[in-house]
This record gives sequence, structure tokens and C-alpha cells, in this order.
Amino acid sequence: MRTPVVRSAPTAAEPASRAVTDRRRHNRVPVVLFGRFMRTSKHEYPCKLIDISVGGCALMAPVELELGEKIIAYFDQLGGLEGNVVRGFAGGFAVQFTMTAHKREKLASILMFILNKHEQPGLEARRHERIALKSNSQTLTLAEGIAISSEVSDMSISGASVVTPARPEIGTIVKLGNLNARVVRHHERGIALEFVDVQNPNALRRYFG
Repeated sequence: MRTPVVRSAPTAAEPASRAVTDRRRHNRVPVVLFGRFMRTSKHEYPCKLIDISVGGCALMAPVELELGEKIIAYFDQLGGLEGNVVRGFAGGFAVQFTMTAHKREKLASILMFILNKHEQPGLEARRHERIALKSNSQTLTLAEGIAISSEVSDMSISGASVVTPARPEIGTIVKLGNLNARVVRHHERGIALEFVDVQNPNALRRYFG
């Protein structure tokens, strides 16, 4: 059965004046990033970020979503972003984030970092600098306390891609070495992790060097 399309027009539950107020509460900036998002059904789809603020974002996507549907979007540069669909438009939808104040402050810092790397906003943002590792071998500790030898295939200040046969549930907190991280997606060779806190690149090099 076809999923009902999200209508961009305000409804009785959301008057036009309130919708405009919500959208203006946080100024969005044009940032183009490519990532993936997961629906409550656990199905994943590619997406393209077109603008973002600490309160929400607009995504281009190949599927239509229901108003109020919860999603988790993942971008290498930003980590995992949870929110609810608040309106739709041709080819995509807008999301209002649901996050803690700490997470919101962290997102604001990352957005400032991304925008300051370009002379003009709106250009495709680069990914966080990749950290060169002297050794890729690292211990992955699951929530049950089980320690598994793994290989770090890619790392930045916001997360890492780990080669492992383990498939912890998405959203689970694990440890990579001594760093707390959240599982944000599965891939063919293992899992992608988002660090609970954005790391200092020099500290990462010392720790994993």
C-alpha cells in the first residue's frame, strides 16, 4: 500500500502562523551533505541534506514519509540526527530535531566548523578530517561487556567505521578502545560508530597511534 504523501500546507493542528514561527526560530543555513536515514521500520534510504539549523533540517529523499514519522539521519560530518517529519515538499521533507541541550550545542559547534571552512555557505561541505592511524587494530566492547578484536577502517573526530562480525543494534552504546560511541548503521564489513563526544584530533592520534 502506498505511503501517504506528506502535505506541506499547514493543517488545523498546525496553523500557518505557528508553522512560520517554528521555521524562523532557528535560522537555517544551506549545507549540502550526502548521507542515509532510517525509518521506524528499520529500512534505510539515501538522502541529501540541503539546509540545517540546530532545530531541524531539510532532506531530499527517494521516498515519501508520513507527517510526524520519526527518523534517524546519519552524516559522516554530523553523526546521527534524530527527529520527526514536520512537513513535506517536492522530492523531500523537513525534520524537527529531538535532542538534548548538550547534543544541540555540539551540533552548533560542528556547523560553525563546517561553515568556517568555506568562504561562502552553500558549497558542499567537506567531511571531517580523516585521522591517519599507525595501527588499525582496536578492541570493540559491546554493551554486554564482550570484548572483540576489530579493525578501524576509517576514523574522524566524530566517529569511526569498524570492521567486525558483530552487529549491535542501532542506537546501542559501545566502546572503541576507551571511547564511548553509538552504533548508527551497519555496513557490509561491520558497523559505523558516532562518538558520544566530538574528539580532539591530536588526542585521537596519540591514543590510536
